[in-house]
Amino acid sequence: MFYFTKTPAFLKTLYKSCIWNFSPAAPVVYLTFDDGPHPKATPFVLETLKKYEAKGTFFCIGKNVVDHPDIYQQILLQGHAVGNHTHNHLNGWKSPTDKYLANIREAAKYIRSNLFRPPYGRISPFQIRELKQDYKIIMWDILSADFDKEITGEQCVQNVVFKLQPGSIVVFHDSEKAWDRMSYTLPRVLEHCKRQGWRCEAIPMS
Repeated sequence: MFYFTKTPAFLKTLYKSCIWNFSPAAPVVYLTFDDGPHPKATPFVLETLKKYEAKGTFFCIGKNVVDHPDIYQQILLQGHAVGNHTHNHLNGWKSPTDKYLANIREAAKYIRSNLFRPPYGRISPFQIRELKQDYKIIMWDILSADFDKEITGEQCVQNVVFKLQPGSIVVFHDSEKAWDRMSYTLPRVLEHCKRQGWRCEAIPMS
């Protein structure tokens, strides 16, 4: 499985209308969580963030919000940001644009946010142009790779802490597939941020 744990500059240039990171001027990093809400992983993330007085951004699948509305409400009540991640985790490269946009609109019935992240980071230039009218398209600077069952939790920690800097947007997954690695990595990343004196904040939804 090939992927970049640190997004290369050429991708940021190619998709320059998307948001890959924020200014490094302030001591702030942005931890994000894809694919929830999940009945086990999301409550763990919420409790861990609370322990470190941190805020995150949850890119939710519409279907999962429908299935777990109580957990979705917990995310909001605890002051975190949410974003649209399509209703059924569609791959933009494999989906006709009309179907893709309709799926996002379906998710938007349940997820009130102007933040959007394409599943797998796969989205066409035309889809971007259409979505930019209503959404900030949030990509990432660092991929924890917690979805990869071929690596260890410690490798996930290294993927993040060796590359993390103020302004970074980091991807975790509050999902069954990522659970073993995410649950090991997240507390250690938060502890690293605490030692560095960096705040963990939610991406603004305005």
